[in-house]
Amino acid sequence: MTQYDGIYRQSIEDPENFWAAAAENIHWERRWDRVLDRRNDPLFRWFSGARLNTCFNALDRHVDAGRAEQPALIYDSPVTGTQRSISYRALRDETARFAGVLASRGIARGDRVIIYMPMVPEAIVAMLACARIGAVHSVVFGGFAANELATRIDDARPVAIVSASCGIEPGRIVAYKPLLDRAIDIASHKPDCCIVLQREQQTAELVRGRDIDWHDALEKADAVDCVTVDATDPLYILYTSGTTGQPKGIVRDNGGHAVALYWTMRDIYGVEPGEVFWAASDIGWIVGHSYIVYAPLLHGNTTVLYEGKPVGTPDAGAFWRVISEHKVACMFTAPTAFRAIRQQDPDGELIDRYNLSGFRSLFLAGERCDSNTLHWAEEKLQVPVIDHWWQTETGWAIAANCLGIGKLPVKAGSATRAVPGWGVTIMDADGTPAGSGTVGAIACTLPLPPGTLPGYWQADERYKATCLSRFPGYYETGDAGYIDADNYIYVMARTDDIINVAGHRLSTGAIEEVLAAHPDVAECAVVGVSDDLKGQLPVGLLVLKSGVKRQHADIVAESVQLVRDRVGPVAVFKKAAVVTRLPKTRSGKILRGTMRKIADGDEFQTPATIEDATTLDEVGAAFRTLGYAS
Repeated sequence: MTQYDGIYRQSIEDPENFWAAAAENIHWERRWDRVLDRRNDPLFRWFSGARLNTCFNALDRHVDAGRAEQPALIYDSPVTGTQRSISYRALRDETARFAGVLASRGIARGDRVIIYMPMVPEAIVAMLACARIGAVHSVVFGGFAANELATRIDDARPVAIVSASCGIEPGRIVAYKPLLDRAIDIASHKPDCCIVLQREQQTAELVRGRDIDWHDALEKADAVDCVTVDATDPLYILYTSGTTGQPKGIVRDNGGHAVALYWTMRDIYGVEPGEVFWAASDIGWIVGHSYIVYAPLLHGNTTVLYEGKPVGTPDAGAFWRVISEHKVACMFTAPTAFRAIRQQDPDGELIDRYNLSGFRSLFLAGERCDSNTLHWAEEKLQVPVIDHWWQTETGWAIAANCLGIGKLPVKAGSATRAVPGWGVTIMDADGTPAGSGTVGAIACTLPLPPGTLPGYWQADERYKATCLSRFPGYYETGDAGYIDADNYIYVMARTDDIINVAGHRLSTGAIEEVLAAHPDVAECAVVGVSDDLKGQLPVGLLVLKSGVKRQHADIVAESVQLVRDRVGPVAVFKKAAVVTRLPKTRSGKILRGTMRKIADGDEFQTPATIEDATTLDEVGAAFRTLGYAS
């Protein structure tokens, strides 16, 4: 039995003692009455009766314990040519003063504050300042469309909004203030005030009587101490894209969140306090919340805040520069970032320019990692490359190769095994557990471990109907996959990406895995389009590696043959097209659902999270050449 096996078994057989032991790593003002409160089944709560402050655990206690001069945050912005190292003491002091700014406006425990900012240190200060006074922050991705911001304003009903004059993308400046002003005009709820960080690249006109200059307010503010809150009080609301247009606010509480995230840093990611951890994501997404801000700081690590891209700022060696300059031990990013790097630098030549001797591990998540990308990263970086799986709702990994408790053999295409605390089951369509190797809906046993969502913001019944009703006693993830004989979990697609071809249920992810193995293909997507005879047929879109000059028709023909050879004729995969880019969200997820609607000729709304809407035009043209999108 491995170390992982023993720890996993304890977490499942005795979860209360397991998580009580993990909770000893957190500073509590008052200990819990119950480790696990089952009184409102199926809405379970962790550490009820306990009291703490998340900001104190992330900053103050490290200053008190001797980490005052250790860098807490390294800000690296190739788009502005700026770098800044901020110690735990300095970050605590600035956070305490900005908390004073909020408190001076009457903002208190339980009030909501929307944060609509770029990747700058002040955004993290704003998040931690809310936590310091017990306010509930809701970060909205900087540059989000005004109508999307407005829906979040109306749902969260914030007392204040913290924003910036602009964000900076490669080659352009994105003015935030007009978007903010428009959102407030649209929204029924009006915030009492807006605090605006003026950036030198573009300043904004402030609204008299409502808007406050960040720097002016900070200069006049007094530092305030941490406010103790209940462990079950909300720390933040993070909205995810819903299919109905109604915002879905994922709530995270204070106590369970702190316990779980602290535990993950050592046991999953294998890092020690004081080491540099880098999550190359955005604070507007869950990865940014959990692994740019809270987990590294709770654990006493140095975290990296990167305002740039994996390619183009200035080239495909950007990640290697950051790792080398800042001595990053462990990195976490999305597979799509590595596909972009591989597409631009397929031989990994830029890696040799940098000293990566201190770099120990790479974790990938956000969408399924194809085997080709995983093997490329392993070969070029010569470190463990770990594909792991989790969701905005869960806040941390459901399945992973936990480096801190004994690395297991890597199986390409698998997120390895369930993380301690997680019971994972594959369900048939009729709601019964499926056998080994059978593709079905992935569900997790209730109660979910600490740090996961206790519900949606002011919508418990909606949460129960959406996630807890189909499989009683389980949380329905919305993902599909299978578990093999070694208990390795394979997440293949969203459940609505399992297609039915003449009665055969096929995973688009399995077909993508084959297409990605073609030597000329950098990345790909497969969607199921409607067919009168077969029900659905898989259609592929291929993005080629940089420098490929071969005829597209030859590459498509070879790709079709690959699928026939490896998946079989049952897939009926006959059509694919080459495109220059795939439509993606700003967090790197491929918009397969939108592409499916385009192929079927259905009406669709351009997703608010899309990185570049022009990619939809190219995809539509590609589908038309294949006889679809009419």
